[in-house]
Amino acid sequence: MFEIALLLFFPFLMLYAAFSDMVSMTISNKVSLALIAGFVLFAYLGGMSLESFGWHWAMFALTLLAGIGLFAVGQAGGGDVKLIASTALWFGWDFTLPYLLVASILGALLTLFLINARGLIIPDRIAGIGWIARLHRADVGIPYGMALGFAALIVYPNTPWMQHALHLASLTP
Repeated sequence: MFEIALLLFFPFLMLYAAFSDMVSMTISNKVSLALIAGFVLFAYLGGMSLESFGWHWAMFALTLLAGIGLFAVGQAGGGDVKLIASTALWFGWDFTLPYLLVASILGALLTLFLINARGLIIPDRIAGIGWIARLHRADVGIPYGMALGFAALIVYPNTPWMQHALHLASLTP
């Protein structure tokens, strides 16, 4: 049961954050809080050492502080900053940089796609759908939570979390 929860919990929240940002241009604080609470629970149940636990929190603090700086100068959204920090809590020092690199690439591709799509005329039937109309407007930012969520899903299978869950799953009869 633990391994199934570990396999599904983090990916579900990342998908929720991605699609929530796409549809509403917001990432709920509840997502970041759930990631933080889930990390504490899974770290405890998974037997994470206190030292490793502390290092994960150090990465959380570092990314949160950097994100607050980016938010202060208008270069990042508040929900994005909180999502990055709570994801970095899960990924720690070994996987946060690859996560940020993949998120940057996906974010650049998403930005290019939306810039090009915003230059197109869309049919009234599609333009009448609220979230699509919002994404199509040039004065709206980029729902970067999509890039952050999908980047996390790309990196997560390589993390000790997934390896631990797969190991536990292979031990069950």
